[in-house]
Amino acid sequence: MKVNKAEIVISAVSEKQYPNNRWPEIALAGRSNVGKSSFINKLINRKNLARTSSKPGKTQTLNFYTINDAFYFVDVPGYGYAKVSKKEREKWGKMMEEYFSLRDTLRLTVLIVDIRHKPTEDDRMMYDFLKHFEIPVLVIATKLDKIPKNKKDTHLKRVINTLEMDPDDAVIPFSAETSEGKEEVWRYLGNYIK
Repeated sequence: MKVNKAEIVISAVSEKQYPNNRWPEIALAGRSNVGKSSFINKLINRKNLARTSSKPGKTQTLNFYTINDAFYFVDVPGYGYAKVSKKEREKWGKMMEEYFSLRDTLRLTVLIVDIRHKPTEDDRMMYDFLKHFEIPVLVIATKLDKIPKNKKDTHLKRVINTLEMDPDDAVIPFSAETSEGKEEVWRYLGNYIK
């Protein structure tokens, strides 16, 4: 897909702030520092529409990005970052649950994991949470360029097994450095943004 227009329209913390023009939405979830912002920026060919940060836990709101005036990417707060207070984490949890359980324009959630490491308990909980709400899931295994090519299949198998993925769910290896996986991701997303 060619992205001609991409902009952030609102950072929301509750349902009353969500956009109401009924465009399809694709949520992007993953633990802090997994490369969500780099993934968004690579997909839309922008350097820094989504802010990358060396400080994990920076996204504390639901950030709605319009893409080509046709659909939204919704960047949700990263999870699993210890330096955030328990109270803050509970607030995020409520905000995320409200969004995932109530949003009927949500078509798909992209769950981003780091291919170099075994998915964490938080990754598993997020995957299970999405399955509980019957939200379609696409797993993206980022940082593909950081592992030897001959280890790719082993690492992907580990992601699938650790998350106990439903056989109907796809996992796509991806690199924000080399663009590997980018076309495949857009092809997959195309089914959800019509």
